[in-house]
Amino acid sequence: MENGEIESADEEITSRSGRQYRPVVSHDPPVVQMTSMDSGPLTEIQLKNIRMSSQSENGPNATEGPSHGHDGSNNSQRESKLELFGFDSLVNKLGLKSMTGEQIPTPSSPRDGEDVSITLGGPKVAGPKLGTMMGVFIPCLQNILGIIYYIRFSWIVGMAGIGEAFLLVAFCGCCTFLTGISLSAIATNGAMKGGGPYYLIGRALGPEVGVSIGLCFFLGNAVAGAMYVLGAVETFLGAVPGAGFFRESVTVVSNTTAANGTISEVVTTVSTPSLHDLQVYGVIVVILLCFIVFGGVKIINRVAPAFLIPVLFSLFCIFVGTFTAPRSNASSGITGLRSQTLKDNWSSAYQRTTNAGIPEPDGPVYWSFNALVGLFFPAVTGIMAGSNRSASLKDTQRSIPVGTLAATLTTSFLYLISVLLFGSLATREELLTNRLLTAEIAWPLPAIIYVGIVLSTLGAALQSLTGAPRLLAAIANDDILPVLNYFKVTEGGEPHLATLFTAFICICCVVIGNLDLITPTITMFFLLCYAGVNLSCFLLDLLDAPSWRPRWKFHHWSLSLLGALMCIVIMFLISWSFTVVSLALASLIYYYVSIKGKAGDWGDGFKSAYFQLALRSLRSLGANQVHPKNWYPIPLIFCRPWGKLPENVPCHPKLADFANCMKKKGRGMSIFVSIIDGDYHELAEDAKTACRQMSTYIDYKRCEGVAEIIVAPTMSDGFRGIVQTMGLGNLKPNIVVMRYPEIWRRENLTQIPSTFVSIINDCIIANKAVVIVKGLDEWPGEYQRQYGTIDLYWIVRDGGLMLLLSQLLLTKESFESCKIQVFCIAEEDTEAEELKADVKKFLYDLRMQAEVIVITMKSWEAHVDAGDQQDESAEAFTGAQRRIASYLAEMKETARNEGKPLMADGKPVVVNEQQVDKFLYTTLKLNSTILRYSRMSAVVLVSLPPPPLNHPAYFYMEYMDLLVENVPRMLIVRGYRRDVVTLFT
Repeated sequence: MENGEIESADEEITSRSGRQYRPVVSHDPPVVQMTSMDSGPLTEIQLKNIRMSSQSENGPNATEGPSHGHDGSNNSQRESKLELFGFDSLVNKLGLKSMTGEQIPTPSSPRDGEDVSITLGGPKVAGPKLGTMMGVFIPCLQNILGIIYYIRFSWIVGMAGIGEAFLLVAFCGCCTFLTGISLSAIATNGAMKGGGPYYLIGRALGPEVGVSIGLCFFLGNAVAGAMYVLGAVETFLGAVPGAGFFRESVTVVSNTTAANGTISEVVTTVSTPSLHDLQVYGVIVVILLCFIVFGGVKIINRVAPAFLIPVLFSLFCIFVGTFTAPRSNASSGITGLRSQTLKDNWSSAYQRTTNAGIPEPDGPVYWSFNALVGLFFPAVTGIMAGSNRSASLKDTQRSIPVGTLAATLTTSFLYLISVLLFGSLATREELLTNRLLTAEIAWPLPAIIYVGIVLSTLGAALQSLTGAPRLLAAIANDDILPVLNYFKVTEGGEPHLATLFTAFICICCVVIGNLDLITPTITMFFLLCYAGVNLSCFLLDLLDAPSWRPRWKFHHWSLSLLGALMCIVIMFLISWSFTVVSLALASLIYYYVSIKGKAGDWGDGFKSAYFQLALRSLRSLGANQVHPKNWYPIPLIFCRPWGKLPENVPCHPKLADFANCMKKKGRGMSIFVSIIDGDYHELAEDAKTACRQMSTYIDYKRCEGVAEIIVAPTMSDGFRGIVQTMGLGNLKPNIVVMRYPEIWRRENLTQIPSTFVSIINDCIIANKAVVIVKGLDEWPGEYQRQYGTIDLYWIVRDGGLMLLLSQLLLTKESFESCKIQVFCIAEEDTEAEELKADVKKFLYDLRMQAEVIVITMKSWEAHVDAGDQQDESAEAFTGAQRRIASYLAEMKETARNEGKPLMADGKPVVVNEQQVDKFLYTTLKLNSTILRYSRMSAVVLVSLPPPPLNHPAYFYMEYMDLLVENVPRMLIVRGYRRDVVTLFT
């Protein structure tokens, strides 16, 4: 590359980041010296360009002369072809990462005026990545194979029988298998970061659901680690009683019958593991496991086989022992594999037992299929162990589906075979009374099973202490809950603080010692997570958005829905009370996240569902006019048409308050629009910035609406485009709301009359209703209670819009104490009573309560004539006449000098002076009537007269100024050619 190319690159850097650098010259050393002019980040691709320049100009093969210049021209030509497209090239890392929306880290920038040396080295070496076997299959296998298989599975077969035990294993295995299919589909739908199921659920169902289920799943994993540790310690102390520091013995009294029929009591002393021994050994084991976890993924990979291989060997010994049984020292109930034993054990034998599971007719516990589901289901959990390590996997899209489903199928097959073997091996009494049947039949020594139990539980505890901190760190890294910021980790780093917190939870649970009340909640948290994964896949599969393209093709929304329903059913089968507790806890976390959490848009499935629902609703509404019963006001709020507001205020503060007054209980949508005068190409970025500011303002005012900023040459042109194109179908705005331009004469803004008249005419042509707010500065806030009346001067038929607006005002707290008065104008005295009765009947049928007052034209004129000298509007009337006469004289003088017809606002006009006086007089009479009857009203609503044809806009503004004179708060309303209220149900 030549120096000219470096200079062009420097210009590009300056334009993008606002930072300037000294160009590189041929005599510079390989270490690039950079002079900082302005603060700003230096991107990776810019460093790469500078490094290439340094190598080409200072390398051993660098030459000077025409050949070197020729190479530079070729590079320049190649770059110009890419620059034609105006985006980052796909051949560099920045271009590919920007397409995925990934945040690209940038090196720290030097301070102003500081020269720094940047040595361009290789990329940071990433930590060890795991494959399918060590990263997913073995962790899942270690979590699934636990203590239940060794000490409770044969008992489950004896209680449920072979037939229902098959059904039990198939039912629970089907639930986890369907969850594995859903997990595989979501995990293969793109790159996956750390967090496992939380990441998948959060990106599919939103941050609130993701965080609530993710935190519950974290707690489940953390407490499950304590449960595994206690199981391992209890088994160890039971096998080696002498290892306990504290001795506890239980005296068991049993009755025996002698041969002569006498009954004697036999007292035996049984030593049991002490609670203090469980606590001491449990804390020690948790600390040792934490040291292993602190060693990182590399140490865990080395230790995991040491836990798993003995477990697999113990399983092998159990299967060999089933074929070699019974041995010489075996119990009488162990018959070996016999078909008769299989037949005897085929049916179920649900009965009462002691708390230890020994059959007893008066036992406190009665077992059923539902209870066995709760007992056995923890033996199939653990399928998320691989996805919890998603940040440490080489290829998540291959490893998670293959490893998870392989572990699920392997363990399910193992359980099904074991049901058949155990049911054919021993009598039902032996199955129900011999708790360690697996140890007795194991070949060659029972001690192998004790080793298998201890190592299997420790392996499961190790996986819990490995996955739970990574899950918590992933939640913290998403920066949804500020309280979790302490657990954040850098990419590729180990979550040491999260590991300490997880170990603290485990130690607390170990110190408690009794987890009988906590264990069902753990299962609920796992099931809640599985249900979340299934619902996520169901939603994504059902919506089938264009971005939904998972590599795992064996999925369907019906399977995901079935899996979610099975999870919920199993939760209630286990315990409805614990189900309610777990759902309540998840709901509380959801509520806390929604209140305290930071808003995040992850493109979740709910947003896609809202989008498709909106499209379907829009299509179902059609293009025809909606029925008056279903009519909702959709106001188009014209934010800044007149005057200037402070730069940091995008809209008049009271316009949002008024927009809320036009909605019943907050239901409805407002569209806030503003127009920027100028060229779109030059002001497009300013418009986007203003739109963001207005959106923030709307949220601050708690007004349901959207913001739109339009760039147009003039305000009239911009509004004409808005009124024609804004909205879709029947969701187009139907009311235009704007502020009355009270400042136009005071500020001498001569362009306002023509713009004002143009906007009103555009609304009439586009069939839009118009509401003009006079006295917006005095409009009451949300908690400013108003008293008095809401007066309606109902002059023309407007489809009932004025009546409806008055009713909407009454629904607001600020106007709920007001009453409505309806004023009607009758041309003759004889029509007054009839008109009043008709209006009362009409309002009654509309379910509106209002007082009706009829004003006749005769009394109206008498009032004006009698008070002409004292009337407050007389001075305004005289001033309007004088200004109109002066403006008309100027028009005539200009037309006479130019030899053209009368022109106003660039258009020919026809002025009938008698008609102008008539309009002024009519406006004066209406204003006088309003001041007479509505001086103390909270707000006045009056019909908007349309601009007369071929009249100058200046004249119309004089009419309107006279109409609103001395009225502090007024809504000038014009309906459109349709009814917005109906008499019928």
